[in-house]
Order: sequence, then structure tokens, then C-alpha cells
Amino acid sequence: MKEQLSEIIRQVYNKKNRNLFTFLTGAGISADSGIPTYRGVDGIWVKGTKFHKPEEFGTYKYFKENPEEVWQYSLFRKKMFENANPNESHHEIVAIESLLQDRFHLITQNIDNLHRRAGTKRIYEIHGKTREIKCSNGCKEIENLPAEIEGKDIDEDLTERDVQLLKCKECGSWMRPNILWFDERYDEKTHKIFSALKIAKNSGILFIVGTSGATNLPMAIAETTLKYGGTIVDINTEDNLFTVLIKDKKNKIIIRQTSTQTLKTIRELLQNIIAE
Repeated sequence: MKEQLSEIIRQVYNKKNRNLFTFLTGAGISADSGIPTYRGVDGIWVKGTKFHKPEEFGTYKYFKENPEEVWQYSLFRKKMFENANPNESHHEIVAIESLLQDRFHLITQNIDNLHRRAGTKRIYEIHGKTREIKCSNGCKEIENLPAEIEGKDIDEDLTERDVQLLKCKECGSWMRPNILWFDERYDEKTHKIFSALKIAKNSGILFIVGTSGATNLPMAIAETTLKYGGTIVDINTEDNLFTVLIKDKKNKIIIRQTSTQTLKTIRELLQNIIAE
């Protein structure tokens, strides 16, 4: 595996065109920071006697009917994210970015902000940002979540002040988290769909780390990289939808190790190749 990785990294590093090194990350990379995966068993939201799975309450439709409940969950996640710290995998990616500079891009499905807190700069957050809000009625620009609104414990309700701050000043509708819900489509403004696909087109190598490919844009990014001759490196502990996509392709490497181990190897290989 190491020899194969070294060879493809060297080839891409020495290319003139379509020579970007792109990393696509998902919830798996934040697991060592103590953040549960959104779709996992521990991602179920319990409120009173009601049990919800993300596919149910993580929708615009559910928000319109139960805005306070969805905001309680969002602020519970906010507190969880703020109490977590970037782990070794996040820091290895920062080190790789410092080696590659503008030939590096990170596309993440994560909304936990840990990549930015670790120091990554060339980043596209394709599922949005929990630290931003916008009017659920679509009448205002994206703005930052007011600093006055704090994260919540799982059984903690919104305060009257929270509710006041989470209402649109223009139309009085609820503001909503600026994230992608299950019944919504990707766009460029929030989700950078066209920017991400342009990067994929120009990627000589796409490292997929800690994501199974269960949403549309990440799969389209992998398909685009393959279409234009790039290599896919599938770094996950288990087979997934990306594995199915690349199983008959020549330009692939499948690695079944932890992200920390593999990212460290990639960083060391890059250091050696750059020093040659």
C-alpha cells in the first residue's frame, strides 16, 4: 500500500495539469474527538417521549412544524462541538496543507468546525455551517449565529431571549441553521456545489476519509475525479458506497486503516517527495 501511495503521490506532484491534492472528509474523522456520527445509533434525538431519527427531524419540513425542537437539538450539537477538540487526523491534514499550499483543498461534509479550529484554510464546508443562520422564509442574507445564544444541554429548553434572537428582523419568521437538511438540494451559495466539482475535475488524487458516500455531492465529487483521470484513495475502516463506485477502476487505492495512521503516512511521503 505504501509503495502504491508513494508512486501516485509522486506522479500527481510532478504533473502540470489536474494536479490538485483534494481531501474529502466526513463524520468518521471527528469520531476521535468524541462527536458521534449523525446517522449512527447515538445520533437519535429524544425529546420528551418522542424518539426521532435524523432523516425525520433533519428536514426543512420538520423544522417548519417544530422549529423550537429543531433549534434545541441544534444548540445541543453546538455545545457538543464547542466542547470537542480537533484530533490528530485534523492536525495531520493541516500539516499536509502547509506542504502543498495552493495545490491542497479540503472538502468536508462536517459541520463541527474542527477542521477550521485545527487551522485548515483551503476548505469547502459543503453541508453548511452551524455557526451561521438564515431566514427560513428566505428573505435575508446569511448571518452569524448571535454570540449571545449559547449551546444547550440535551434537556434544556430555549429561553425567551433565544426565541427573540432567532426570529427574522425583516419578516418575523424563524431563522434556521445554515446547513443542508435531508429534503434540500445543494447550491453554490451555501454548499459550494460548483466550486467543489471544479476542484474535483482538477484533482490528480482524491483522498476520501471517514465518509461512506451516503449523500449526492460527495459521490458526484468522486465520479468527477474519476471521469477526468484522477485517482481515488478510499480511507475508511469499512467498505462503503465509494468502494462500490471504484471497485472496477484501475486508478484507485483502498486502505482499511484508521485515518490518523494513513494521513501520517501521506504526510511523510509528501515530505520525502518534496525534498527530493
